[in-house]
Amino acid sequence: MGINMTLIGQAGTFLVFIFVTMKYVWPPISQAMEERRKKIAEGLAQSEEAEHALDRARAEADDIIKEARKKAGEVIDQGSQRANQIVEQAREEAIAERDRQVATAEAEIRQAANQARETLRTRLAELSMAGAERIIEKEIDPGKHREMLDKLATEL
Repeated sequence: MGINMTLIGQAGTFLVFIFVTMKYVWPPISQAMEERRKKIAEGLAQSEEAEHALDRARAEADDIIKEARKKAGEVIDQGSQRANQIVEQAREEAIAERDRQVATAEAEIRQAANQARETLRTRLAELSMAGAERIIEKEIDPGKHREMLDKLATEL
């Protein structure tokens, strides 16, 4: 009977151990495992959500970059147009200044030509009088014959 009692004692102790374990040890372990499983599931869900948020942020960043490039292109185009306008305006102003300077130069040339003509007329009248004096061998008085000299100057 020694072995049977020992076996029954061990089996009873084992059943008490299983009962105590099932009643007091197993529920906290089960609860800890369930909490750990929930935390892992939440972590995975948050990871997926973060990945989706990252994808959305990347798409939004791409859109912002595209918009910025578009605006930069528009600014460059506007700058080019403004530069062309400035160049055109400067060219028009240069042409206007050139025309003004040409007109001024032409007026000065006309004035110089008129002045040269007057000088030539006066000199020609003097030479004509000198030639006429020699021809008629008399002195012609310019004061007395001013009207005739003026008429001669206008005809020349």
